[in-house]
Amino acid sequence: MEKFENKVVVITGGNSGIGYATAKEFKSQGATVIITGKREEALEKASKELGVQGILTDQSNLQHIDKLVTDINDSFGKVDVLFINAGVAFFAPIEFTSEEQFDTMVNVNFKGSFFTLQKFLPILNDGASVVFLASGNTALAMESSSVYSASKSAVSHLAKIAAKELSPRKIRVNTVNPGPTETEMQSKFGMDEATLSGMKAQIISQVPLRKMGVPEDVAKMVAYLSDNTVSSFITGGAFFIDGGMAL
Repeated sequence: MEKFENKVVVITGGNSGIGYATAKEFKSQGATVIITGKREEALEKASKELGVQGILTDQSNLQHIDKLVTDINDSFGKVDVLFINAGVAFFAPIEFTSEEQFDTMVNVNFKGSFFTLQKFLPILNDGASVVFLASGNTALAMESSSVYSASKSAVSHLAKIAAKELSPRKIRVNTVNPGPTETEMQSKFGMDEATLSGMKAQIISQVPLRKMGVPEDVAKMVAYLSDNTVSSFITGGAFFIDGGMAL
């Protein structure tokens, strides 16, 4: 069933993981999908596989966001769904977190999310859906996640305020908060395979459903929150897709 036929959907960070799965989901439901990414080769590969348009964009760079908005407006006009998904994570104790890691996470996860929303406002249709990718970490106090968790918590609060500010235009704003999810990002944590496997086992032991999620779990929730026929009365919500870990 093509629920999103004639709808324009923009997904930042759509060349892998949750963004890729969400692009695939919207495409299967008839949407015109545009994905962004800052790795040119990966973006081109994903665009071809998905049959969608890819636009090279670094979410932490405001000039890139300006160009993205202009390009989309010129080619597609108004946007019906904006999934602000691009993000980055490093995990280290406070004592060993570098300024570079701090700046990268804040600039991509919070600053980038804020200005992506701001700069898209003029081309969002009234009644559009905005979904932010936050994190299950917003409900936890997990060691070695201080900056990552803080940056995603900032996104969560931004979404609640945006939901109020944009309500006169009937633009709904929600967050999806994944728990441990099998994505490509896990290979970028800077850990060797043994350490990464140990971390996964430890995390799974804290999940009531005793498993990790998959990107498609989140993709289906984003599509649900963007479907005005079933979620028109939902805004300002935070939806945890974490196997009960936040409990």
